[in-house]
Amino acid sequence: MTIRATDVRRTYGETVALDGVSLSVEPGEVYGLVGPNGAGKTTLVRALTGTTTPEGKVELLGSPPADADPQLVGLLPQEFTPPARLTARELVAYYAGLYDEARDVDAVLGDVGLDGTAGTFYENLSGGQKRRACVATALVNDPEVLFLDEPTTGIDPQGRRDLWGLVERLADEGATVLVTTHYMEEAERLCDRVGMLADGRLVAEGAPRALVEEHGGSPRVEVEAGDPGSARAALADAGFSFVPDERRLLVDDVDPDDIGAVAGTLANAGVDYEGLLWRQPDLEEVYLQLTGRAVGAGGTPQEVADA
Repeated sequence: MTIRATDVRRTYGETVALDGVSLSVEPGEVYGLVGPNGAGKTTLVRALTGTTTPEGKVELLGSPPADADPQLVGLLPQEFTPPARLTARELVAYYAGLYDEARDVDAVLGDVGLDGTAGTFYENLSGGQKRRACVATALVNDPEVLFLDEPTTGIDPQGRRDLWGLVERLADEGATVLVTTHYMEEAERLCDRVGMLADGRLVAEGAPRALVEEHGGSPRVEVEAGDPGSARAALADAGFSFVPDERRLLVDDVDPDDIGAVAGTLANAGVDYEGLLWRQPDLEEVYLQLTGRAVGAGGTPQEVADA
């Protein structure tokens, strides 16, 4: 195994950050740690890379993290503030100089989409460009093991897809990648396996599609109505059930052929609606089913009341 954690625990005073986490990551695998802010993702990355000392056992490239060869490891921390008056090229070149062997700096900048702004001071880059520059510093040594803690925060959707493609290419070339994210779409699109963290515990682990099939529930319809309460009441009277979600009105267990019945029920009750969106379950639904919480915008956990 490239990465292994066994019964890892970490507390900060009264706060339990990690509560008996065990996982392993195979060579060439993209493994995602998913969950909201405060779930324990960053603490686990710190434990796996040796920047914090937990209870339990951690191995990186067959050794304790502190003994692993740093030439073979790349790390993008969640919080990273480089010197503002370095250009993107100077920043990446500085990190390249820390390794015995490093990739061509301009090639790395091209990989992350900064070839056109390589001469711009870091302080003058946009938020997404800054994050790309930080990703480049973690790639410049062509690592065998790459840790990316919330790598696409602040990056626009196209840039996010570009970075996904880059990570996939690295894995295809043999790199092992552990990525943390609160974007469930990102985990589902990018990762071979995901581990779902909640309150420092690993509540589920597996391939994204397998987790959805096991825990995601049935297809549902999202109702966009001006008066959600009236829509819910009309559908409940007709025998429909709902997915617990305070943000949206989700009608549970609706096959595509049954969408007309939902629409007809609303029409017969005189309830106006703007749209009906049929949805397959996804990793967001899995996390909701397992923890009773949704991951809100920016990774903020949101408690969800029963419907």
